[in-house]
Parts: sequence; structure tokens; C-alpha cells
Amino acid sequence: MIQLVYHAGQTGANVILVVGKKGISGVTLPEQVNPHLRSFLKSEDNFDFLRSNEGYTCFVKADQKEEELRIAGNKILASLSGNVTELYIEGEPNAIPAIAEGLMLSTYQFLKYKKNAEKEKHKLQSLFLPASITKKESQEISNTVKAVFWARDMVNEPVSSLNAEQLAEEIAKLGEDTGISVQSLGKTQIESLKMGGLLAVNRGSIDPPSFTIMEYKPEKAINKKPIVLVGKGVVYDTGGLSLKPTPGSMDVMKCDMAGAASVAGAVYLSALQNSKVHVIALIPATDNRPGMNAYAPGDIVTMYDGTTVEVLNTDAEGRMILADALAYSAKFKPELVISVATLTGAAVRAIGTKATVAMGNADDKVFQLLEKVGNQVHERVVRFPFWDDYKEEIKSPIADLKNLGGPNAGMITAGKFLEHFVKSPYVHLDIAGPAWLDAKENYKGQGGTGTGVRLLYNYMKKLK
Repeated sequence: MIQLVYHAGQTGANVILVVGKKGISGVTLPEQVNPHLRSFLKSEDNFDFLRSNEGYTCFVKADQKEEELRIAGNKILASLSGNVTELYIEGEPNAIPAIAEGLMLSTYQFLKYKKNAEKEKHKLQSLFLPASITKKESQEISNTVKAVFWARDMVNEPVSSLNAEQLAEEIAKLGEDTGISVQSLGKTQIESLKMGGLLAVNRGSIDPPSFTIMEYKPEKAINKKPIVLVGKGVVYDTGGLSLKPTPGSMDVMKCDMAGAASVAGAVYLSALQNSKVHVIALIPATDNRPGMNAYAPGDIVTMYDGTTVEVLNTDAEGRMILADALAYSAKFKPELVISVATLTGAAVRAIGTKATVAMGNADDKVFQLLEKVGNQVHERVVRFPFWDDYKEEIKSPIADLKNLGGPNAGMITAGKFLEHFVKSPYVHLDIAGPAWLDAKENYKGQGGTGTGVRLLYNYMKKLK
């Protein structure tokens, strides 16, 4: 991760100029740059760059939307020559934070398993900021990138080195240098709690499950009751006995714990930023395999709260493990519960990879703030209906519920299944679309995107 550093008025050879409508003041430019700048100001282009023997100069117009500025940050990185180690940024202060964020997020690389990792690694090490950017702004950018990179690392890590217990260990490390309390429960404790959903999904695996409880509780928290985040931690999903096809499906199912990475990353970022919100994250984790004594279609599973569930499809496993954690959340008497999960293919078919499907029974103000924040950080949410009519589709003739609805609106029937287990106001976020990208997309990269970290943190940041 590159470092944000303040410069003392001296500008190096490689410069990003964030220009207003009248250009840029207070910066002495090399003679050959001025004609290019004048031409850029007259053009309709919002981005351009110039390479010369003296160095690299990039031009970005400041009067763009935040997301356009983040994408400009990505373009800057793409236009750099490979030997640039330092960049200086000057100009309109209101536009600089978004450009810096986009640039820094674009530097993410998952090179752990590359033989020539050092050769492929970005050479850029430092981004020098002007004094017009406050320490508070630069610290938030750095902490945001740190938390998002952690979440991306977790999602990109294969199950061969990140099983449920190892995920719990990685989350525990987040508490070492923050005010986060982390408690990890093993299989024996999960059995004593009678978390039937989590244990059922785990029956096909030789690796035990885990259940992790993160809590960040600052002094003088603004909320009397905590917000509880629940993240799906299926570290790998074969579909179980309802086996998935491999191409374009099972081959990327290491990403099925992106919800867990999202909520853990959001709590981590809140702690790094000394947030005033009391937040708890609950993370049930296991892999879902067809081995051992795997649970099967037709099984009846008794959940943590005593609800019986008829299993019709073992690939609808995320809701089984989330249900236990959602029921467990009641012990904290939360003011709001938010679940985050790569839960359904139906969500992807509905809106693709461009946004998160949202639903729930929480107050409209909660969804309005989520939408506002989602638009701001460009982790957009689209609210879907949550009518009780959909409950009819998850009724079972032989148990309290079944774990599969009808052929349509699968993302909503999954949400109604989860709602049954929650006693507090509830929001469900299905991130199946944006959590993983098969092809590179600007600063979001390729593979795990860290979706949800920025959304959840900024949502809690706006609470009063």
C-alpha cells in the first residue's frame, strides 16, 4: 500500500495537476507543460497526461463527480511508466481526496502466489499531498484503503489457506492494534449453542466451523443499543450435495465469504477511525462440501432458535448459517441488524454487478441513508420490496420453514427466510453481484472488490 505524505511546497518531477476552470495557481510548471495545460483547459477532456524527459505530468479537471474523480485516480496509475516511485498532487483541494482514494485503491495487487511477484509489483510508493488537505482527510483515506485491502485479501485467498478457523484467526488479528474485542467460538462451543444451521452445512467438511464475535465499543458511544452486522462466512461453496457446475460458478466460490470480509472490514475501519458508534459483527463460517456426512435435500434441521427448516437445496447454505447468527443477535438487543452476504444468483440476474440488492423491515430513514451513502461512495444499493406475500413461498408442509422459495424473486424469498430469525429492525444486503468481478473494472480491480466496507463505515459515520 502506498503512503500518503505531505510535501513542503517543493514539487517533484512527477505531478498530478487538479485544475479548476481558470487553471491552477501557486505552482511553478516546467516551460513545456504550460502549452499543454492551456490546450487541456480549452478541450472537453477531463483527463490527460504528458510524459517528457523532465518527468510525468497529469491533468485532471476538478469539476467532476466524486466517482469520476476516483476513476481518474485509476487512469493516473494506468498511465504511469513503471519506474515512477513518487507522485505529487496539486490543485483544487475539494477534488483531491477522491482522486487519491481512487489512485490508492487501484494499486491493490494479490501477488502472494506469483513466482515473480517483485517484478510485477507496482513501483509507486508515495503520494505527496498539499497542505490544503487536512490530516484528518488523509488519515481517513489511508485507513479506508487499508480496510478495503484487508477485505480483498480475504476474498481472494483460496480455501486451501483460509478455512473457517483460519478466517477467525485473521479476524482476531484485527483486534491486536485497535479497540476491537474478538471472540472466536470453535465447534464444541457451537454445538453447545445448538446452532443447527451452521453445524448442518459443516457436516460435509473435515474442517470445523467457527463463529466469530467482534465488538467495537467506544467510550461515549452515540448509540445506546449496538448496531449488529452479520456476515456470511462460507469460505468455499461447492453447493454441497446440490453440486454447482464448475465453470463460472464453483471455480470462484472462495468469494462466498465476502459478506464476512465486508462486516469485519467495516468494524476494523470504524475502530481505526475512532468512530463513536457501538458496533458488533457476527461471523458464522464454514465450507460447504458434499463429503463426510453431508446434509442432504429432505433433511430437517433445528436451528439455534428452535425453528425447524426443511432443506430442499444444500446450495442454499448461506441462509442456514446466517439464520443462526441472526437469531443469536437478539442477546445484544440491537437497534438495527444488517446482514451482508453473497446470497443469491437471483440478485445478480436482477441488477448485475453494479449494485447491491437491499431489503428489510427497518425504518425508511435507514434505507434512505444507505442509498445516499451508497451513491456517495459508489457502492450503490437498490431497495427491493419485502412484502409478507413472499413468506408463503418458504412455508414447509412438514417443518416451520423450507430453505428455498419458488422459481422467481429468489433474493426476496431468501431475505424473508432470514427475517424470520431477527427480532430487531432489519436490513439485508445481497452483495452477490459487486463483491466479485471476473474482469478488471477501474479502481475496483479484478476478483474480490471489498464491497460493503466503505458503505457500512460511511453509513455508521453519518449516524447521529
